[in-house]
Amino acid sequence: METTLKPRDTREVEEAVRWAAAENQPLEICGHGSKQGLGRPVQAAHILDLSNLTGVETYEPAELVLTVKAGTPVAEVEELVDDNGQELSFEPMDYGPLFGSEPGKGTVGGVLASNLSGPRRIKAGAARDHVLGMEAVSGRGEIFNSGGKVVKNVTGYDLPRALCGSFGTLAVAATVTLKVNPKPETSATFQLSGLSEEDGVKALCAAMGSSAEVSAAAHLPSGINGEDSKTILRLEGFETSVDYRFRTLQNLLKEFASPARLAEAESQALWRSIRDVSPFANGETPVWRVSLTPTAGPRFVKLLRDRIDLKAFFDWSGGLVWLSCDDGRIHDVEIRAALTDVGGGHATLVRADASVRSNVEVFQPQPAPLATLSRRLKEQFDPHGVLNPGRMISGV
Repeated sequence: METTLKPRDTREVEEAVRWAAAENQPLEICGHGSKQGLGRPVQAAHILDLSNLTGVETYEPAELVLTVKAGTPVAEVEELVDDNGQELSFEPMDYGPLFGSEPGKGTVGGVLASNLSGPRRIKAGAARDHVLGMEAVSGRGEIFNSGGKVVKNVTGYDLPRALCGSFGTLAVAATVTLKVNPKPETSATFQLSGLSEEDGVKALCAAMGSSAEVSAAAHLPSGINGEDSKTILRLEGFETSVDYRFRTLQNLLKEFASPARLAEAESQALWRSIRDVSPFANGETPVWRVSLTPTAGPRFVKLLRDRIDLKAFFDWSGGLVWLSCDDGRIHDVEIRAALTDVGGGHATLVRADASVRSNVEVFQPQPAPLATLSRRLKEQFDPHGVLNPGRMISGV
């Protein structure tokens, strides 16, 4: 019979995992369930629900440090830091709309478990780059602390970074300390319309190599949202600096098209849409997330268009491609073959039925040496295999 365990603090998390390890009872780790459709279906009969593990433990705006419990909704954290003129610079995306659920339910622990980041990743890095410390419980049922609670303390950085992106298969994060940053005074978007995918990504890469300090770069091909193509670059900072850098881009990219400037409110809405993959939200078609060399993005999509019916758009200056397979099929063989043809990368199946995700490689298959290292890491942290078994790799 399925049991749901709802710990209220780290000690109760420890007790739950110790019970699971002793009784050989695998656990599915979740917060509010906004990312349960991400990865392979977990092979567990019991749920470790962290939704009661919420609240801010310490927040020191002057020190740019925030410590929260792992079940705290990201939306609450973003509201708190915004009230103090600060932000989570890695701009975590919200998977809720993509899976057809209510937005704003993602938790801090879930964000770190999947190492989420949004369009600003090209400038600020991923979630793992903003973790200062972590209190967690290993699959052995042991509490451990790593890192610290000050920005300059780098002791133990590697362990929290290793746990980010492990999808709860190595340890259960209970409390997390994050670095926050001052929020830019203003933002604007530099927009070119009507460019092809090749020219759009070429313009993005030129801008990223300039002195314009672009904080986000994306290309929405013609037909996305029923509109003409948009090649967009975000500028953030002091107003005079944003104005100057806009003119820099205008001179740099004048051969492509004349730009439009989106004001702050419109700019923020557009980048939130890209962050949360809104063009493919609330649908049922399979969705893939593909990371590759930015300049290879347009060729990769062209190869696929010759084989399958799809929609695609580009983030991270072309280095992140979101694909929707409009015929409803997975096309994992074609997608990974095309990825190999353009020099390699990583393709992750993000949205598909559970039955499908049980029978295909959801994550990019690892080379043998890396797969061996991953198994050894799993054996060290979770030797009994009780934490989210099967989430990333079948039987592990």
